[in-house]
Amino acid sequence: MPQSLHADVESVLLTAEQLARRTRELGAQITADYRGRDLLLVGVLKGAAVFLVDLVRQIDLPLQIDFMAISSYGASTQSSGVVRILKDLDEPLDGRDVLVVEDIIDTGLTLGYIRRLLEARAPASLKVCGLLYKERPRPAEVHAEYVGFHIPDRFVVGYGLDYAGRYRNLPYVGVLKPSTYGGESYRRPEGRT
Repeated sequence: MPQSLHADVESVLLTAEQLARRTRELGAQITADYRGRDLLLVGVLKGAAVFLVDLVRQIDLPLQIDFMAISSYGASTQSSGVVRILKDLDEPLDGRDVLVVEDIIDTGLTLGYIRRLLEARAPASLKVCGLLYKERPRPAEVHAEYVGFHIPDRFVVGYGLDYAGRYRNLPYVGVLKPSTYGGESYRRPEGRT
């Protein structure tokens, strides 16, 4: 294990300042779009926790927060294709305006499952806010109404994103050195959607 958690980062993709500025912009947009509505933010654990905390402080509205945890990987580094709910919501959704907050939209498997699951619970509206949106092919129904940044298809960590449970506490989003996860072609670890 390196002495510094920064030692495994090949390059910084998004600085702390860029993340803070874009989070303020998204907060202002969400505030304008949801004024006068019954807003519930649903954070997808664990990766979205850091972004969600910063985002809610930029939304100037009364709102509620809930969390859910989903896995499509289990203990493996490759998706099993089976999505499981590890922690469901505590709040009912019927008649609520729901905004799902994600750290990264990658393959779309988990996000597609979350959309179908939550739409079946009769919310007044259901939208997605993703901090990062990878430029890669995915099903057409997998999209986000609010996107922080479009990024290349690289393996990134920091600002809530992890590899093997580590690097979430980096204050920036960085590209992880391939030697850290075993080569040039990466496999998506648990939690990547």
